[in-house]
Formats: sequence, C-alpha cells, structure tokens
Amino acid sequence: MGAGPIKLTYVITDLEVGGVPLHLYRLATRLPRDQFRIRVISLAGEGPIGRRLVEAGVPVFACGARSATDVLALATLHRLLRQDRPDILHAMLFHANTAARLIGPLAGVPAARILCEIQTAECERLWHLAVDNLTCRLCRFEIGNSPSVVEHLRRRAHIPRTRLRCVWGAVDVDAFSHAQPLTRAELDLPLDEPVVLWTGRLDPIKGFEEMLGAFAQLIRVRPANLLLAGEGPYRPAVEGLIARHGLTGRVRLLGARHDISRLLRGADAFLFCSRTEGLPNSVLEAMAARLPIVATSAPGCRDLIQHGVSGLLAPVGAVDGLATNLLAVLTNRDLACHLGEAAHRWVREFADLRTWIGTWIDLYIRCCRIGR
Repeated sequence: MGAGPIKLTYVITDLEVGGVPLHLYRLATRLPRDQFRIRVISLAGEGPIGRRLVEAGVPVFACGARSATDVLALATLHRLLRQDRPDILHAMLFHANTAARLIGPLAGVPAARILCEIQTAECERLWHLAVDNLTCRLCRFEIGNSPSVVEHLRRRAHIPRTRLRCVWGAVDVDAFSHAQPLTRAELDLPLDEPVVLWTGRLDPIKGFEEMLGAFAQLIRVRPANLLLAGEGPYRPAVEGLIARHGLTGRVRLLGARHDISRLLRGADAFLFCSRTEGLPNSVLEAMAARLPIVATSAPGCRDLIQHGVSGLLAPVGAVDGLATNLLAVLTNRDLACHLGEAAHRWVREFADLRTWIGTWIDLYIRCCRIGR
C-alpha cells in the first residue's frame, strides 16, 4: 500500500435489489473518497444496484456469471484483480466469498487483505458451512452482521473465533424517523382500518405461509390491511397463498418501492415472520421509523428486539403467537407507542450509519497494517 488512498475492491455475487447489495451501496457511497479508491465487481451482471452505484460515481465491473461454476466469470475476476490489485478485497455473499478466497491469492492479493462477509445464519444449504470451514483460512476475517451470525459460523461452520468479527448492520435513522408519512388517501385505504406493513425480498425464507396465516386469524376479529413491499422469485407463491386464505382485497402486493421510509411512517405495525436472518435491514428500518414490530424470534431478529420492550416476538412458525401479538399492538395504543419508541432509541444508539461507517474505516486500516 502506497501513501495514497486505500484501493478497496468489493466483490459480490450479484447486484439485484436485496439486503446485502443495498448494504454494499451504503458502504461504498459513504466511505470518504480522499481515503479510499473504491470499485465494485459483481460475479453476475451489473443489476439495478450496480446502476445506482455508477450514478453515485462508483465504478462497477460485471463478470457475467451464468452459474455458480462459470469458469469464464472466475477468469474475468482474476483478470480484474490482477490488472488493478487492491489493498483490501472485501467479498459479500457465499459465492463471492468463495471466489475471493480462491481467486484473490492467485491474483496476488494476500489472504491477510481479504475480508469475507456473511449476513445470514445459513440453515438450508448446510454445504455452504462446510465450504466456509474448508476455505476460511484463505481470508483474514469472516465478518457477521450480528452476534447470532457469528455464533452460527463458530458452532456450525467451526470457524475459529480468531477469524470471526462482528460488525452490526446500520441504517440512516434520521431518513426514516423524519420521513413524511404516506396517507391513507395516497394508499387508497380506509381511514378507520389499521395498516400492517412488511418490506423485503419475496423469498421462501421470509415465512409468508405463517405471515398470511396469522393475518387471516387477525382479520376475523379486527379488520386491517396488509401491505407487502418488495419483489422476488416467490411472488407467484405469495399470490397463491393470498387467494387460498381468502385475503384478496385485504393484502396488497406493492412491488419494488422507492418510498419505503414513507410507507413505514404511514403504517401502524410492522410484521416480520422470517425463519432465519442475519440482521434484517427491514427490521432496523422499522425500528428507526418508530413502528411497533411483531416478529419471529429467528436469529437476527432476536439480536435486535427485546420481547415486550422494543417489540413482540413469537417462535418461528408460531402462527397463533404472531396473530396474538399483532392483535395486541393494533388494539393497545400505549403498548404500540412504548414498543416503537424503545426500538427507535436502541437503533439510534447502536445502529446509526454515522457511527457504523467509522467502524468499517477502522477495520480496513487495521487490515492494511496486518497484511504488510
């Protein structure tokens, strides 16, 4: 590393809309340009987040991978790293992590300068954990975004504690707490019925079966409306579940939105039924917006929410418990306000972007010194 800015390269599996690509966007666009020279490499295509990065002045390179074993994409990654060797290589998501560990050293990037980040407690693809274990010594640190993720990597992937680090996720608290709420008229909803909101990616892991089952129980005793903001491959299945529960007209799929902060501020409660998470950015945003949250006690969620203090938790898959908790926050205004304010205080203190960016800067500088 010379006297100039640190050359920092991010490698990510793809740049489609999702929690990790958005996390990369926040990080890449907030690091001081006088200290870092940043570029992003996507193993797949440029994607919508890639286009946003380019608009923000961050160079993006796409390897065009068509599958997880696309050799040509790996060759492109090798060439890009070799042509402009970074001081720090920071990978995100399983396939990018594996590629960075295997290709980075071949391109001349020392393992001590490679950081790999995981943002979920992987429960479905257990072979990912085996690969993590086999390759973890080819990078300096494996970084989790919550204590649950780090502990999962230690217990299930058997990664040594010395190679694990926790860097909490974060949000721009002011952007969510000061947003102008969307009105019922703008949402074309009745004035006298509460609005429940979910945001994220339409994916099976998000627990839509339990979510819609709980909401169906709720509306038997309390009329309400559920808005689902986001897109993803599970949309046809979600549409089928809505019809099966007889919720057409009560549940609305909004698709991808650019006004999430306004949606959050206009809702009465946030419902989050994931079966596993790392540190759900959607929940952090709801906390910042002062929404009362009903969630499962999945990894990640339980790192953020203290039951009865900053939200209400039910066991994963507990439809009855989710419905009971949702009814409680929609019928007890004092409880809802208490939960929302406590959640806001927590995220303000522990997960605000203003302090989060400094944590990453310190880690990058420390790794540059370690890797000398």
